Amino acid sequence: MVHQARSQASLSRGRNSKVTFVTDEREEREDWAALLAPRLAQFAAVARHEHVTRAAAELGVPQSSLSRAIVRLEEDLGVALFARHGRTVSLTPAGRDFLASVEGALGEVGRAAESVRADADPAYGKVAFGFLHTLGPETVPELIRGFRIEHPRVRFTLVQGYGEWLIERLREGELDLCLASPVPDAPDLRARRLAEQRLRLVVPDDHRLAARKRVRLAEAAEEVFVTLEPGYGMRRITDDLCAQAGFTPKIAFEGEEAETLRGLVAAGLGVALLPPPAVARPGVVELTISAPRAVREIGVAWVAGHSDPPPVAAFKRFLLGRKGQLLAG
Repeated sequence: MVHQARSQASLSRGRNSKVTFVTDEREEREDWAALLAPRLAQFAAVARHEHVTRAAAELGVPQSSLSRAIVRLEEDLGVALFARHGRTVSLTPAGRDFLASVEGALGEVGRAAESVRADADPAYGKVAFGFLHTLGPETVPELIRGFRIEHPRVRFTLVQGYGEWLIERLREGELDLCLASPVPDAPDLRARRLAEQRLRLVVPDDHRLAARKRVRLAEAAEEVFVTLEPGYGMRRITDDLCAQAGFTPKIAFEGEEAETLRGLVAAGLGVALLPPPAVARPGVVELTISAPRAVREIGVAWVAGHSDPPPVAAFKRFLLGRKGQLLAG
């Protein structure tokens, strides 16, 4: 809300129709932008034509209304922006300074409007899409390739991260959609389960269990684990599965990337619970876990109650249509 203390102003017109103002006190405004914004385009039009009638015709407003708006603008600023010369006007030095800033501001507003309109265009718009690091090498490129068969010009902003961080970016409005695991369950979000991915116990290729195809997770109770850092969905799943197997994992290293953990395992620094790799890593063996049931659910999430721009709505429909096929090659 704008509060104002208006002073008395006297308007005098000399021989050259120059407008001057005498004020008893400064005008006090809490929000100049809210006050002036509707009049800036009017001011710029008058400055461009140097003629109120022609500017009014361009803007499609009555000449008298435009004249009053310009006088009111000068009164609010306490500055004469135009010198009057009969039917024409010319900018004062203050008016020229003001026009330079106004044209810059109007240009920025115009570019911003075009940008958001373009982002919402169903054919040329943009989708801000977040996903887990482990889905980056194959799953996400395949998804976008498949979607762009029908929507070839839609653009993407792609953001990789861990589950909790992605959900925060979603809540902050930085993402339209994200693939997360575990699938979030919160009142301010909506989510749909799309896939279930079996996890493996990853051990060095010279490990005592390396010759096995299937193991119970309890058989690794005395091993040293390398894991993702707290806050990652896979870390939570690792802790939960080990608890179901009857032990708390002894953690030697924490990292941020699944492939970094595989490298640590290959170096003999521990074992890890991980989803299957995009490309087989030398130096490690990936073992099927027979008990407990070791899987992670992957789903798509978005903020509840938001109206989706057309390109986001189209990509959301595409993702939901991939249920059960998200991880397929």
